[in-house]
Amino acid sequence: MKSYGIGSIRNVGLFGHQGAGKTSLAEALLYVSGKIDRLGRTDDGTATCDFDSEEHKRRISINIALAPCEWDGAKINIVDVPGYLDFGGEVTSAMAIVESAILVTPAQSEPEVGFENAWELAAERSLPRAVFVNRMDRENADFAQILEFLRDRYGNCIAPFQLPVGSAENFSGVIDIVEMKAFIGAGKDIASTDIPGELLSEANKYRELLVESAAEGDDELLEKFLSGETLTHDEVVRGLHEGIDAGKVVPVLCGSATRDIGMTDLLDIIVHEFPNPTEIEHIHGRHPQTGSAERRPATDAAPLSALIFKTIADPYLGTLSYFRVMSGILKPGSTVLNSSRGKEERVGQIYYARGKDQEITQEIHAGDIGVTAKLSDTRTGDTLCDSGSPIVLEGIEFAAPIFEQAVVAKSKVDEDKMGPALHRVEVSDPAFQFHRDPETGQTIIAGSGETHLAIVVERMKKFGANLEVVERRVPYRETVGTKAEGQGRHKKQTGGRGQFGDCWIRVEPNRGNGYEYVDAIVGGSIPRQFIPAVEKGVHQAMQLGIQAGYPVVDIKVTCYDGSYHDVDSSEAAFIMAGMIGFTTVAAKANPTLLEPILTVEVFIPETMLGDVMSDLTSKRGRIVGTESAGPGKTRLTANVPHAEMLRYAIDLRSITRGRGSFGATHSHYEEVPAHIAQTIVANHKKEREAEH
Repeated sequence: MKSYGIGSIRNVGLFGHQGAGKTSLAEALLYVSGKIDRLGRTDDGTATCDFDSEEHKRRISINIALAPCEWDGAKINIVDVPGYLDFGGEVTSAMAIVESAILVTPAQSEPEVGFENAWELAAERSLPRAVFVNRMDRENADFAQILEFLRDRYGNCIAPFQLPVGSAENFSGVIDIVEMKAFIGAGKDIASTDIPGELLSEANKYRELLVESAAEGDDELLEKFLSGETLTHDEVVRGLHEGIDAGKVVPVLCGSATRDIGMTDLLDIIVHEFPNPTEIEHIHGRHPQTGSAERRPATDAAPLSALIFKTIADPYLGTLSYFRVMSGILKPGSTVLNSSRGKEERVGQIYYARGKDQEITQEIHAGDIGVTAKLSDTRTGDTLCDSGSPIVLEGIEFAAPIFEQAVVAKSKVDEDKMGPALHRVEVSDPAFQFHRDPETGQTIIAGSGETHLAIVVERMKKFGANLEVVERRVPYRETVGTKAEGQGRHKKQTGGRGQFGDCWIRVEPNRGNGYEYVDAIVGGSIPRQFIPAVEKGVHQAMQLGIQAGYPVVDIKVTCYDGSYHDVDSSEAAFIMAGMIGFTTVAAKANPTLLEPILTVEVFIPETMLGDVMSDLTSKRGRIVGTESAGPGKTRLTANVPHAEMLRYAIDLRSITRGRGSFGATHSHYEEVPAHIAQTIVANHKKEREAEH
C-alpha cells in the first residue's frame, strides 16, 4: 500500500454489541474496495480481522484489528473493535485513535448495551458517527423499528440517509434519501434506478426527517426551516455535511455485510463526509518535565508524537506495538523518546497491518496507523516523540477490573514461569491486573469478566505457564464471645536437658479495640525473660485461628500465673506453652467467625432498581439507600458480605443485560450466621484431614 498524506486518511472505528456483524462488515469493505479477493467468514475462522486462535475457538473478536483499504483516492484505516463486554478496554483504546465511528446494529432487534456504551463514548469525544443497520437480508429485519428506536433515544440528530429495498430474502438494495434514487445490486455491481412506486411515499416521509436533521446541523438553515421556508438540495447537503462533522447529524444507513449490499454507499460516506486528521486543530499534551500544557499541529512538519494504543506480547515474535502517529513522520531506524517513561527507544522496522498480515513501509505520516516490534520499555497508552520536542499525549484511561479469580500453578515448573508470564500478559493488556492477596496468600487475577480471564489463562500457556482457577478464599477472621481461662503447659524430656514452660492465661472479648495483651505475673512465677515468649506464642497461635484457620482479632489475653524449671525452662518452651494455652482456652471461649462486609455502590438504569435490590437482598445484603445518578440512572448503596460478592460482576451483568456497573470497598467485619459458620468450619477440617 502506498503512503498517503494526512489529508487523504480516514480513521474510522466499527463499534457495537457482540454479534452485530462488525467483523463481517470490515471484511465486506475490504472486499468491495479490492483489498482482498474473497470474503472470509467469522464462523469458519477465515475473516481477516479475527486471526487470534482464541477468536477462532470462541467465534468472537477479542482484539482490536486493523483493516486498511483504499477508496476514491483516500486511505481508510478501518478499526474493527470487539463488542463483547469483557473487552471494553479495546473500545476505549480504539476511541483514542479514530476521528469517526460507525455504530453497527443488527436489523432484528433494538440496539443493545455495547452499541449504547460506544455511542456514549463517541459523544463524550464529539466524534462524528453513523449508524449502520446490518443483516437486512435476515429474517425479521425491521429497519423502520430500529430507526424509530434511535430517534426516540437520541433525538432528531438521527438522520435516515437510506431506506432498504425489500427485507430478508427479498432485500436487494437501498434507496438514497439524499439524492432520492434507488441503487439495486451487490458489491460494485450496482444499478441506479428511480424509486419503486410502492416505496415512494415512505421515501418522502424519510426525506422530511432528513431535512429536519440537516436544518439542525446549521443555525442559519434551522432558522430558515423553522420559518417554514423550503431548503434547497444544496442547502440540505451542506447542512448534513456540517452536521456530521460537528456530531449534530448521525446518518443511518443499512445493508448486508455478508451479501455486500450497501458497502459502496458506506465507503462514500466515510471518504466524503467523515473528517480527516487535519480537521483536528491541535494535538494536546503536557511537557514530561514541567507538566506545562503542550500542543502542536497535526501535520507532517510538526515534531513527532505517536500514541501506542495496543500492545501484543507474543512468545515467538516478541512485543508488537500498534501506534497512531499524531504529528510528524515516523521512520524505521530512528531513536525516539518514550516520554511517558523517560526512556529512549530504537524503532526497528515499521509496518502497515491488515489483520495478522504486515506490509513493510519506509515511513508513516501524521494521522496514519502502523505497527512495530520489540520496543523494550513501551506499553499501551505511552507516547513516543522527538526527544528534542518532548510531549506526553493524553493517555488511555482503562476501567478498573471488576472480576477476580484465584489461580495456582499446576506444577513446580509452571510455578517458576507463572510470575514472568503474568507480567508479560499485564504489559500487553492494561485491562488485566494481578496481585498476591496478603490475607489469603492466593495469586489473584483481575479483569473485565469471566471470559476475559479465561482467555488470559489460555494465553499464559503460550509462555509456558499452565494455571488452574481455584476457589477464591474469603479473608474471614475469628474472635471469642465469652471469657475463659486455663493452663498452657509444655513439658518434654528426651534425655539430658528437657523443655518446660507453664502459663495460665485468660481470654476475653475485646470488640472494637483490636488485640490487647496484659502481663499480670506477680511474684516471679514466670521469670521476666520468659514473659515475652508467652506473648509470642499467643500471637503465633492467633494467626493459626481457633476453629477455621483464620487470624484471631478483637481479643484480650491476660497471662496471670505460671511456673518454670531452673534447668529445663527456655524461651522456646514458653513460646510453646503460650501457643498451647491460647489454643486450649480460646476453644472454650465461644469462638466466633467474622466475615468482611463490603460497601457496594451499584449504578443502574432506574427501571432495573427492583431486580437489583432483590438480588442483593438474596445475597444477605442490607440496602443503605438510593439516589439519582443522572437522567434515568440510580445509584444504589448496600452493605453486602464479601463471600456473596465473588461473582457479582457476572450476576449484575446478567440482571441488567450489561447496563449496570458497581464498585466495592471494605467496610467492617460482622459475625457469620451460625449455619454458614458451621459449613466453613467443617470445610476447614476436611482440608486439614486431606493435608495429613
